[in-house]
Amino acid sequence: MVELLLLGSTVGVLSGFFGIGGGTILVPFLLMLGFETKTAIGIAVVQMVFGSIYGSYINNKKGTLDIKMVLIIGLGGFVGALFSGSITSTFENKTLEIIFLMFASFALMRLFIKTKEYKQEREVRPLILFAIGVVLGSISMAIGVGGSLLLVPILVGFLHVPLRKATSAGLFFVVFSSAAGFISHTLNQHVDFESGVIIGLASLIGVYIGIQLKHKIDVKYQKKLLIGFYCIVVAYLAQRIFL
Repeated sequence: MVELLLLGSTVGVLSGFFGIGGGTILVPFLLMLGFETKTAIGIAVVQMVFGSIYGSYINNKKGTLDIKMVLIIGLGGFVGALFSGSITSTFENKTLEIIFLMFASFALMRLFIKTKEYKQEREVRPLILFAIGVVLGSISMAIGVGGSLLLVPILVGFLHVPLRKATSAGLFFVVFSSAAGFISHTLNQHVDFESGVIIGLASLIGVYIGIQLKHKIDVKYQKKLLIGFYCIVVAYLAQRIFL
């Protein structure tokens, strides 16, 4: 119980601080605690429902959330994530861990690529935005991550959305993908409800702290912390899979 409470609050802080859904952080920790891979993914989805809704509420109050912009992508994410549990069930645990390792490695590499910000946002057809959401929702929820880590570079690099606004949009996207992912993974019996609810409730306190810190700490320091964390995750998963 104590481990789950501490884990939930820590995941919440990092989720709010970096604008990510929490699964990228939570799944490796759950694997370290001995949870089976598919169960860890299911628990992460439950936590993301709690954290993303509360985090998006706070971001909206702070004026950094453009609901209209991300709503269409979010609806696409909801549709895509409805298939996530079935996708997860088709793969073995080791295969899922390898996919997760690839995702974490991509996240780490992206941190070394300088993000160029633009002054004016692009207009994109709603159908394209919806399709982006479907793809991100199905892939990300299948491995227990929210999808914001993939969505943010798309928003900034292709749609020219400001970075802070994009991170808030990324967390709001997770509301849609995690809700549908929860339904799908529950139907496929991947969810440990007790552990998920404990971690999810504890993460709410952490999310509040993380978002407050996001607006006070220098972006360069944020980046260094995230690089350090992803190095640990990648090293642990590589050791777990290949050694």
